[in-house]
Amino acid sequence: MLEALGLTAAAAAVYQAMLDHPEYGVDDLATHCALSPGQVHDQLDELGRLTLIRVSAEQPGRMRAVSPEIGLADILADQEAELAARQAQLAASRAAVTRMVAERAEHRTTHGERLLGMDAIHSCLERMGRSATTEVLSSQPGNQRPEDLAASRLADNEALARGLTMRTLYQDSTRNQPHVANYAHWLLSRGGEVRTAPTIPQRMVVVDRAQALVPIDPADNRKGALYVTEPGILAALLDFFERTWATAVVLGAARPEESRSSLTPTERELLRLLSSGLTDDAAGQRLGISSRTVGRHMSSIMERLGAGSRFEAGIKAAQNGWL
Repeated sequence: MLEALGLTAAAAAVYQAMLDHPEYGVDDLATHCALSPGQVHDQLDELGRLTLIRVSAEQPGRMRAVSPEIGLADILADQEAELAARQAQLAASRAAVTRMVAERAEHRTTHGERLLGMDAIHSCLERMGRSATTEVLSSQPGNQRPEDLAASRLADNEALARGLTMRTLYQDSTRNQPHVANYAHWLLSRGGEVRTAPTIPQRMVVVDRAQALVPIDPADNRKGALYVTEPGILAALLDFFERTWATAVVLGAARPEESRSSLTPTERELLRLLSSGLTDDAAGQRLGISSRTVGRHMSSIMERLGAGSRFEAGIKAAQNGWL
């Protein structure tokens, strides 16, 4: 029990023996405490530093124990004073941190925050995740880098462990990316919700419907991001998310069987993109697939429709009510 006051177990045993048996010398203390005489001397040195023993006035060369009412009470008072000083320092530090957090929050709310580089983005995501109280919504179009998913795992795990609702949107093409599929199933196993859609309009992370992070350049999210809290922008982002979520397919759920004469969701979206004037490369980027895969999809569509050109395929698909 006295270890909390700075005494080792051996020193406390020697001190207790000296209190109970004032007549004991070094050899007696050694026998009583199961220590060697040299070890007893070491403990006496420790007790002396703590002013728990003093030279005996009656027996020169021998030490006497200072009563606990004085010796231990003085040690306890010193430690209580140190604890009070430490608590005062912590209180001052907490106040300083609170002011700093409030100033940064006010700056972000008033001006928004432009984040350059992945370190700044990850720091902001950590801060957003720590402050979340109800839900985290994220939309992740395009290919996902393994290192980005690895960086997200700790924050996602912490948020799910706290019981937050987490809904994540991926593109259909990511079902064929093993590292993304594994991460998505890990989210599901932790209580998250994951859906996929052929195209996703915007990369975003929205926390508690009150703060969001969106890329500065949609084509390269590693260039930087913008942290926003403006209600108008948040409302638009949430509308994009909810519209896509409503028509997206739950990961792990069986897809409705597509008949030979109909289009899959990806094929339907591809025809729509190409008919709007996008090139194969541009349409592939929107769908998260290569231009070669775009070509294979179009060849399959044209064969099913008996069309000799993409233009004819578009017309026949519309006539059949597939678009």
